[in-house]
Amino acid sequence: MNWDSIKGNWKQITGKVKQKWGKLTDNDLTVIAGKRDELLGKLQERYGYAKDRAERELDDFTRSLDQP
Repeated sequence: MNWDSIKGNWKQITGKVKQKWGKLTDNDLTVIAGKRDELLGKLQERYGYAKDRAERELDDFTRSLDQP
């Protein structure tokens, strides 16, 4: 799934984001609003991920959205 699709369906995808990264708050998800860079920053902040790890985790998550 590409980021335009994710941004367009953000409200539906937030549940999956919260399942994967439970430390993200509802307020975080509202602020992120489907913006990839914002989500990367919050993952780094909440989980202490390095930028490359946050990007890898996010890419894996994005690919998982394409799975049935």
